[in-house]
Amino acid sequence: MATFSQLVDNVVVNTFELDQPETRIGRRAENDIQIDEISVSGQHALIEAVPNAYLDNTIDYYITDSDSTNGTFVNDIRLESRQRLNSNDMVRVGWNEFRFVDEEENSLEKTAYILD
Repeated sequence: MATFSQLVDNVVVNTFELDQPETRIGRRAENDIQIDEISVSGQHALIEAVPNAYLDNTIDYYITDSDSTNGTFVNDIRLESRQRLNSNDMVRVGWNEFRFVDEEENSLEKTAYILD
């Protein structure tokens, strides 16, 4: 199971399980991860869980910015398109820091992704 943990001063303050095919992040109440903060757009980003093309029972996670005002960053690089998340990637949504953790990820899966 993958998780998305919100950090404040490098301390986890909230953890969200990514247990749906799509997880919406934003300021509006209908988002799966609601961040009521001015730097976050109403519909800010989307995380998708997609079955891996090479490994049965393995899920890949992708994040896409939803044309937000302040952007979505993975490891301090602003998203220009859909990007695959790797375990321990740091994600910034507006001014909010998150750590993506996928306990199922392993080196074989990374190899399969490179072959894609």
